[in-house]
Amino acid sequence: MTQPHRFEVRVYFEDTDFSGVVYHASYLRFMERARTELLRACGVSQQAAFADAPGERFGFAVRAMEIDFLKPAAMDDLLQVETRPLRVGGASLEVEQRVLRGPDVLVTARVRIACVADGRAARLPEAVRRRLPSP
Repeated sequence: MTQPHRFEVRVYFEDTDFSGVVYHASYLRFMERARTELLRACGVSQQAAFADAPGERFGFAVRAMEIDFLKPAAMDDLLQVETRPLRVGGASLEVEQRVLRGPDVLVTARVRIACVADGRAARLPEAVRRRLPSP
């Protein structure tokens, strides 16, 4: 994958704190949505992952996240979340994400995501692994 996946999000009142800037946890929701849309763009249905088919039920859980808040965003800002895969392992993947307002980088994050099944780490199903973008 040479270009990062891009996802646009508008900042609403509910995303801000008492001072009118984006509350730090809102960025986590924006990045979660962007990762979900990346999977959708790759043909990976999270709804299908939760089907009751034996041996096929799995999900994704954030295992670790390193995040830097560089500049604030405010209500009505149009933001773009870029997601770039860094590594796809047997049971996890690692991505780099950036939240931008125009050319300004507001937030950067490195996220490690584990594949889980029945509450435990599990190997990524091969059909899903093949669809995930390679770094």
